[in-house]
Amino acid sequence: MKIIHLSDLHIGHKECGERFRTIIRNISSRMKPVEDYVVIITGDIVDNANKPEQREEAALSIEELVDLGYRVLVIPGNHDYGTGTIGNLRNVRLFKERFYRDSDITFPKVDIIHGTAFIGLDSTAEELNWHDRILAQGELGREQLGRLEETINDSAITKMMKVVYLHHHPFDFKIGRQLKDSRDLRKIIENRIELLLFGHYHRSRLDAIKVIHGKWGIPRCYNAGTATHKNGNYGFHRVIDLSRFDPAMDYDGEFLK
Repeated sequence: MKIIHLSDLHIGHKECGERFRTIIRNISSRMKPVEDYVVIITGDIVDNANKPEQREEAALSIEELVDLGYRVLVIPGNHDYGTGTIGNLRNVRLFKERFYRDSDITFPKVDIIHGTAFIGLDSTAEELNWHDRILAQGELGREQLGRLEETINDSAITKMMKVVYLHHHPFDFKIGRQLKDSRDLRKIIENRIELLLFGHYHRSRLDAIKVIHGKWGIPRCYNAGTATHKNGNYGFHRVIDLSRFDPAMDYDGEFLK
């Protein structure tokens, strides 16, 4: 099984929607058989969640990938709950309804695919509290972290390969943009998972190309940057083969070419 990691699509911003459609066309023509691939999108699917036309365009594009036969996993980013800096609790429910068809879903969102546990985290909802509101920051929250620890400790999942994915960058500590409880996350997943995927940082090439294999004892750690290259920022379309233990075999699919 192989993973295609995308992030920060920002559909609704200038030409980002059309670029995502180009990515879809190239994935469908190059990455076969479709049953071998799981597409993971680590947040900021839309540019402004307050605009229903952006949510609809994004959902329809993702549904196109699903209709083609690909398994697609998504989690929200800060733009998926608002403008990117100001959020709205109403958008949490709308995101779940449109992208999961279940407004009651909780995180971690766990999907078992071909014996691998895919564990999706929401690093944005906790920032919608009245005393936070700096939405570019991320926070998992005590309750979600508690459920994550239970998931990791589950006797069945312990035996599986585990992929954790979230939006906010768990390692860098830029003021106003950091994952505030990354140290608590580390205590739970350190030396216990095989792959960690995220996005959020893409304003410079230097941020976007960060590959931090071995951090926290995790063999593969990737920041995808912006898959649609928003505002000229760099991003990757990494293809990750879970059957290969050497991350040097992973590559950029370059689906915009």
